[in-house]
Amino acid sequence: MHAGMLGHLLLIFIVLFQPVAARSAETPENVCLQCHGAMTGRTGEPVKLWRGSIHAENGISCNGCHGGDPKDAANAMSPERGFLGVPKAKDIPAFCGRCHLGVMKDFQASGHGRALGNGGPTCVTCHGNHQVLKATPDLINEKSCSRCHGFERAREIKSAMQETERLISSLDARIIGYKKIGGDVDRLEKGLFSLRNRFHSLFHSVDVEKVKKESAQITTELKKLEAAVTEMDTTRQQRKVAGAVAVAAALAAALLFHLLGRTYHDR
Repeated sequence: MHAGMLGHLLLIFIVLFQPVAARSAETPENVCLQCHGAMTGRTGEPVKLWRGSIHAENGISCNGCHGGDPKDAANAMSPERGFLGVPKAKDIPAFCGRCHLGVMKDFQASGHGRALGNGGPTCVTCHGNHQVLKATPDLINEKSCSRCHGFERAREIKSAMQETERLISSLDARIIGYKKIGGDVDRLEKGLFSLRNRFHSLFHSVDVEKVKKESAQITTELKKLEAAVTEMDTTRQQRKVAGAVAVAAALAAALLFHLLGRTYHDR
């Protein structure tokens, strides 16, 4: 193949298969990222942090939270273009809740949410503001929690949630694997989606007994899904074995016919 043609094919491959979030969020037209990304210090730091966030991974850029026009430098921070700026501490849950409505309700109902405005934490206390971290039990850790209180209750909550989170991650990967090869996993996907949402609603609860009880119930339901996926594994393996036996039998038959043919012609 001509070297120039090979180079063009390689370029097309890179463009098509690079992570979607990086293409959709960090485009040349996004003046917020262009401007602040070129700055140093306090004004440039948000872009550096954002690049390592779950928001960047999912294509959510500056204007997704702060509003404004990301394609017009002169009006990027214009209130007429929807620019909201930086919320006050007490307004942060509602600010984030524009997208995370269910999470906001869970937070507001929690002990943390009820302490809002009276020294209690906001979303960014645990999740960060620009380097927003994916919600997992790893966010429950002694370094973060002990900034405000002891870690004993949080440790119990994390311990109760870890097995459930492990099961969800494992099942998600296995179901995606079957989906990629055309497996009928619609029912399993919907079941896992529902259980994951139920589980994530516990993330803001500080009621240890509630977390333990509901995590155990969800784990029981997840194990039923796990059994169904394992049954699919067994069926697939049996089909592979049956296929291998059929191929071996066909090859043996072909060899036998070949030998018989040679014997016949040798007479």
